[in-house]
Amino acid sequence: MLSPKRTKYRKSHKLGYGGRATQKIALAFGSYGLKSLETCWVSARQIESARRVLSREMDRAGKMWIRIFPDAPVTIKGGEIPMGKGKGAVDHYVAKIKAGTIMFELDGLSEEAAQAAIKQAAYKLPVKCIFIKK
Repeated sequence: MLSPKRTKYRKSHKLGYGGRATQKIALAFGSYGLKSLETCWVSARQIESARRVLSREMDRAGKMWIRIFPDAPVTIKGGEIPMGKGKGAVDHYVAKIKAGTIMFELDGLSEEAAQAAIKQAAYKLPVKCIFIKK
């Protein structure tokens, strides 16, 4: 699954949640895309699951680009740990998605095939999405 090779700091604060996207709002590589309508955290597992569905639905035709990357660490403490005693260990990484962000792009297949693949991938993500085209 996706995770950063190295980071400047192991743990981070929970900052900048909400609002609309100002970057990654237009198709840059492909002809079809999957665009978010809400703000959400998407985990590396969810991105990988959507990627696998897309590659299976595309059936080795066309090309896919993943425009999001899980670079924000999420920490968690074990069960029955008392309050205090510092921050927990890094459990997984998430991509912070704002409303309007394009998450996946496709090219090299028909519009019907792309729409079917995008619809299947949208089921795997915890955010409302729409199919867009150039």
